[in-house]
Amino acid sequence: MRRRQFLQTTGLAALSAATLAPTSADAKNRPNVLMIAADDMNDWIGCYGGHPQAITPNLDRLAKRSTVFHNAHCPAPICNPSRPSMMTGLQPATTGHYFLSPPFETVPGYDGATTLPQYFAEHGYHTMGTGKIFHGDTDQHKFFQEHGPKANFGPRPKKKISYPKGHPLWDWGAFPERDDQMPDHNIADWTVEQLGRDFDAPWFLAAGFVRPHVPMYVPQKWFDMHPLDKIILPPVLDNDRADVPKYGRDLTWGVTPPPHSWIVEHGEWKHAVQAYLACITFVDHCVGRILDALEARGDADNTVIVFFSDHGFHLGEKQYWAKRSLWDRATKMPLMVSTPGQKSGQRCTKPAGLIDVYNTLVDLCDLPENKRLEGQSLTPLLRNPKTEWERPARTTFGQNNHGLRSERWRYIRYNDGSEELYDHENDTNEWHNLAGDAKYATVIEEHRRWIPKVNAPECEGTKGSGWEASEYAQGRRELTRE
Repeated sequence: MRRRQFLQTTGLAALSAATLAPTSADAKNRPNVLMIAADDMNDWIGCYGGHPQAITPNLDRLAKRSTVFHNAHCPAPICNPSRPSMMTGLQPATTGHYFLSPPFETVPGYDGATTLPQYFAEHGYHTMGTGKIFHGDTDQHKFFQEHGPKANFGPRPKKKISYPKGHPLWDWGAFPERDDQMPDHNIADWTVEQLGRDFDAPWFLAAGFVRPHVPMYVPQKWFDMHPLDKIILPPVLDNDRADVPKYGRDLTWGVTPPPHSWIVEHGEWKHAVQAYLACITFVDHCVGRILDALEARGDADNTVIVFFSDHGFHLGEKQYWAKRSLWDRATKMPLMVSTPGQKSGQRCTKPAGLIDVYNTLVDLCDLPENKRLEGQSLTPLLRNPKTEWERPARTTFGQNNHGLRSERWRYIRYNDGSEELYDHENDTNEWHNLAGDAKYATVIEEHRRWIPKVNAPECEGTKGSGWEASEYAQGRRELTRE
């Protein structure tokens, strides 16, 4: 019943491939929109410099025609709700949608929201989507007029390759044999096919790739590009968690990813890093196919391109793996925006967020303002990346747990009032928590004022990875590893 109500209140029930929204008189003059998403991808991309062995020639060429946001952050450090937050322009603290479940269509906090593709359809765009744009359990055909292959994690071997324990998705290694056995290959195929069509209206096309999300499987040739014996591990401080508040340590109690100690003891650290780099290179290849198809159309100069990931990913930093933390490694993700008529090859270090993408696209395409959105348009930064920018990027992980990222500082405040502060000018790895030092009291106070005053309670049906750790941090649940 809740889901039916959501579809009715948003008008999605009437949206179908056969019924296109009316086209306004000037719609044909508006730019097209190409959105490309990766899953669980951090800044290990050549143009970001996040890892010296990243091989990403296609994302690097996209960067040359884009404004690259080097300080962009997710609304939540987990796929669902980060993606619905971006696609509705509503913050998790507003909706109460914090963890892996329930599907966002069932959450009352989104009632009346208009999703990004729906808004574009309402204003004369032909909308198409494929792969993982919303979370995987979302019926995306209800949000796009046309939808291609759905996202899935792809084929898996009969027996896990590297991590025999734990969650069935947590594994890494060379598998399967060919690219065309990978769902991301099929997503790229479908996207390229759409880019070969003619349209009577401006188009909005979204393609969401699944890798490098676990299982970190790609064919052997992508591993061969990153020789195991030459893999460089991320920098890690052995006692890094010593100055982290207990609440913060408990919140990142991983019940799904393997313990860092297990990975080190079993000699799998380099192999897992190799797999992650290989997956990123494979996704880069898929992105390149789409960029080639766009160039072949002949209207690339009238197309806004946005590349993003839903959040970052730990690979041993702070003795932790996966997402689900409020540290930079989990909140920071790539965001590139290429726009007609804007200067290309720009680098921006002002704080930005996925929550801002909706506003930005509405602005760039000259659509009427959607007044319910909680983000802000990034167009001033596209014009001048050094524009004065006051508001920090906010990431929320559970009720009353917030991370704020300004241009220099990361500030974290947990539900019990404990805090962390890191100076990115001198400590990019966030190794030294300064929150207990009185000389930074003014910095902390400046950031505290951006903590939201509305912190909606967890929505009905909340459960899943991340929620268990939140319950544990609050002393309401006991956890044991498998």
